[in-house]
Amino acid sequence: MIYTCYEMVRDCRANLPEGWSYFVAYYVPVVRKLLAHYGTDDAALLERVLLAIRDPQSSMFQSLEPAPERWFVAQLRQEVLAQLAAPAPEIAIDLEAAAGALEPLTMLEKQAAWIETMRYSPVETGAMLRVAPQTVEKIRDRAAELIRQKVDAWRRNLLAENGPQLGRAAAASAGKDCLAVKTFLDIIDGRMTWRGREQLEHHVTGCWHCIDHFCRMVEVVELLRGMQPLSEEAAAPFRALLGLSARKKRWWRA
Repeated sequence: MIYTCYEMVRDCRANLPEGWSYFVAYYVPVVRKLLAHYGTDDAALLERVLLAIRDPQSSMFQSLEPAPERWFVAQLRQEVLAQLAAPAPEIAIDLEAAAGALEPLTMLEKQAAWIETMRYSPVETGAMLRVAPQTVEKIRDRAAELIRQKVDAWRRNLLAENGPQLGRAAAASAGKDCLAVKTFLDIIDGRMTWRGREQLEHHVTGCWHCIDHFCRMVEVVELLRGMQPLSEEAAAPFRALLGLSARKKRWWRA
């Protein structure tokens, strides 16, 4: 039978073991990958994150959207990053200053620059945005120079060092005209018309909340690419951690 992410969210919200079993099998690997990229490969940290998600007070399973899996993983990413310490950068730059410096860039250029705050290399960023790594490098060099001209203290990795703070500020800056998740997915999946894309770019080019949101969604697409579920044996310790009984039935995924 097919058991979907949408059904998992519904069942986890109702605290049913079917939902949490599916979450362990299919999304613990995603959490691990996120922690390895943004934090550290630490078993204790992984356990702490999973217990925070399992907590009834967690907002993880409180709403549903169309295209639920990618939406869910985008929300999962935010939940994981919220559990990570964000040490104060040696040289700070806030969202207003960064946005002002990068204002001359196009939408694509802003995305390439912003994904540097997410600690992805030019090669990884190029794959996400479907551009050459060399193009990403040139954009980031230009972005770095624009920022250097606007701040009193600077170094080349300023955006990456301020990534957690900038990401949280952008995520919190949503306005009434910001775009729905489905719109971002329409762009990623090639369903957006040219006219619709032009209208969208008019808003997104000046909105760092939407630029950040788009970058998170393309990151999610890469996170899910080739992801394999845990085996029954590998899932057992996480099921025990979350207080789930021995699994009686396997949920198959199409």
